[in-house]
Amino acid sequence: MITSPAFAGKRYAVLGLARSGLAAAEALLASGAEVVAWDRQDVARAKLEGRAKLADPLDLDLTGFDGVVVSPGVPLNTHPIAGHAAKFGVSVIGDIELFAQARANLPPHKVVGVTGTNGKSTTTALVHHILRTAGVPSLMGGNIGIPIMEQDPLPEGGVYVLELSSYQIDLTLSLDCDVAVLLNVTPDHLDRYESFAAYAASKERLLKMQDNHWAIVGIDDSQTSSIADRRAVQLTRISAYELPKRLRDAPSLQGPHNWQNAAAAVETARELGIPLPVVEAALKTFVGLPHRMEFVAEHKGVTFINDSKATNTDSTAPALAAYPPVGGRPRIHWIVGGLPKEDGLGATEAHLGNIAAAYTIGEAGPRFAELLEGTLPVTRAELLCEATRAALEAAQPGDVVLLSPACASFDQFKDYERRGEHFRQIVAMLTGEGPPTAPRLEGKSAA
Repeated sequence: MITSPAFAGKRYAVLGLARSGLAAAEALLASGAEVVAWDRQDVARAKLEGRAKLADPLDLDLTGFDGVVVSPGVPLNTHPIAGHAAKFGVSVIGDIELFAQARANLPPHKVVGVTGTNGKSTTTALVHHILRTAGVPSLMGGNIGIPIMEQDPLPEGGVYVLELSSYQIDLTLSLDCDVAVLLNVTPDHLDRYESFAAYAASKERLLKMQDNHWAIVGIDDSQTSSIADRRAVQLTRISAYELPKRLRDAPSLQGPHNWQNAAAAVETARELGIPLPVVEAALKTFVGLPHRMEFVAEHKGVTFINDSKATNTDSTAPALAAYPPVGGRPRIHWIVGGLPKEDGLGATEAHLGNIAAAYTIGEAGPRFAELLEGTLPVTRAELLCEATRAALEAAQPGDVVLLSPACASFDQFKDYERRGEHFRQIVAMLTGEGPPTAPRLEGKSAA
């Protein structure tokens, strides 16, 4: 784990003992800090029994405390901890701020911070993959993978690549990223912010915490374009549509949304001094994140893509946009359905011209069939195995069998991960093509 003498002899309260909170408490204790910890769950508190004082910080006089460490899942706009800490002049922070304060005592290194409404995870994983391909020691953390304070420090010359949600940025005061990436800002999480402008300002704070370091900002939406204009210096602007065509061939980086991710990663690698040939090779070997536009197999010219994480129409639309017709022939065999979150086709309707046929499954299957029949061929399959089999039989070389359900999974599966794993297994069984190894996500918090 990451420890630091900066915490020795200080007092902290830790509220919330899930992965990141527990990692923060353990790191503070190992650094010689005094810790008061609390979680609503008895089993979570038990992990620190005898080593930390177990008490709710809302019931404490926080005079003399050096910080209250809270989980990103705690809504600061409604939870009383923010007001309670303010009475005593104590900062409410997160584990990323602890990492920022520990950096001075770590071996010389660099930090890449990645934020945005969409694409954070893919971009973070891609930068990490490029660095590892180049032989540079690298760790992923933040809103992806293992909590950063739980991981062992990198050797000299290493790069920490952090995916940062707006919630985590709100709890961070002093993270000076060597490269800060802001991909895009579109309306999201407005239950946590008083306005869209406040949400956008939260994202922009990642750049404002920098001191004489480089920023990479997407300009494909009005909010980030305005942020780029305000920044003006030490800035690289990126656009999905300016990514060179030779860099668009990676099977796991298809479509404009992924071109933006790739453009951000390429520019980040450039700032870190990674040679372009190494970057280009890494793009081709990147397999993507599990269940998010994940390349599963290619069989007799047909590509199988697992996008099980797409649980609503807004999430599915970019996947449908990623595979336009070739020679005027639509080539997507779309497996769609599950437990519906909404009625209608939503954002997917704009991309129906890319679809050769649809295969409906689950509780929402009949409704999707009603909406799609008359526009394109539809097979009412009900089960994922039957849909995949029918798609394989119908697909021609150059086509794509795409599981992008636009629905939750809970009608037939425990979660979207289980649904995606089942799809991989079905493809392997039907084709004899084994799925590649993809990076595993753990401890995912806010988006």
